[in-house]
Amino acid sequence: MPSSIPTLSARVIESEGFATDIASAYERYGFVVIAEHGIPEHLIASCTACFQRFFALPDATKRRYTLAGQGGARGYTPFGIETAKGAQHYDLKEFWHVGRELPSNHPLRRYMPDNVWAEEIAGFRTSTLELFDAFDALGRSLLRAIARGLSLPQDFFANKVDLGNSVLRVIHYPPMRPNDTPSVRAGAHEDINVITLLLGADEPGLEVLDKQGRWLPVNPPTGSLVCNVGDMLQRLTNNQLRSTSHRVSNPSPERASRSRLSLPYFLHFNPDYLIETLPQCIVADRPNLYPQPITADDYLQERLREIKLK
Repeated sequence: MPSSIPTLSARVIESEGFATDIASAYERYGFVVIAEHGIPEHLIASCTACFQRFFALPDATKRRYTLAGQGGARGYTPFGIETAKGAQHYDLKEFWHVGRELPSNHPLRRYMPDNVWAEEIAGFRTSTLELFDAFDALGRSLLRAIARGLSLPQDFFANKVDLGNSVLRVIHYPPMRPNDTPSVRAGAHEDINVITLLLGADEPGLEVLDKQGRWLPVNPPTGSLVCNVGDMLQRLTNNQLRSTSHRVSNPSPERASRSRLSLPYFLHFNPDYLIETLPQCIVADRPNLYPQPITADDYLQERLREIKLK
């Protein structure tokens, strides 16, 4: 039987044991379940309720919040657009993106489009930004542990993600329709960013590909979330920490009429950060796989084109 993704408690996030355990989990799986994450339940519930109301709006109303030329960076992306890299069929989802808000005169402001807010939904902006900030704070705490696990100073990532082009994505997978086959809710893919924090969806489906080529179901219990390595962190660590393929499989026939809502937070490096392989991750049996450094924004734009969001 396939082994399960490890579970760690955020209550001991500052301990050396946590740092060792998360490094081990990421080297083997690229994924970990974080229990007792500390994000207030009322923030999650409030944001979720807002988006349940939004996704229930008529299609024409939702499309008013699609921004031309933005590649889905902010606002609404309709059903049938995003396609996993190399896939023939689009994913069976629609979603909304919210990003970091910076003053108009900030030097990194040009990388971060304006957020848009659904006028029809009371409390939409407030609840979403509060959840964004809670995710961001937890992500930075996890990065301190990851830094210790890599034998780096624990504040190594602090000034590299504090102004990152991070995104809260709220995804709605509508009930399945007969003509959706052979598409899947989300095709096998790896995340672009540094780490992803994913609050458990109300329906199962998330699966992670292990080293033996087996798909492991990941269903974090209430009060937990999933945190996985993205391609940027994999690149920085010369593949020591794994960015692992994962997907959202289609539901069983008896659950096909149910929709699915999930909330991933994609934590990014600052746009101008130069991703350059860490020297301590270059070893005799793993020479530098990424000899050409690249800025975080250049890497992001390259990958967005691959998944048809640009």
